[in-house]
Amino acid sequence: MVLESLFLIGNFGTSEMILIVVAILIFFGGKKIPELMKGIGSGVREFNNAKNNVKSQIEDGMREQPKQEEEKKQ
Repeated sequence: MVLESLFLIGNFGTSEMILIVVAILIFFGGKKIPELMKGIGSGVREFNNAKNNVKSQIEDGMREQPKQEEEKKQ
């Protein structure tokens, strides 16, 4: 609770969101925002692809382990 109030992390209201949007518009300008969003979107897409790849590798490894144990028993 103290940490949240110290770093001003917590509830965002409408006025805070509007202030953030205005600050982004001033900082980046109207022409740069689509490029910024495109970059963010491609970064999120790459992260999700990597996450799914790791998940499938872990699941494949879990499936291989019981097969190896069965082969050792025979």
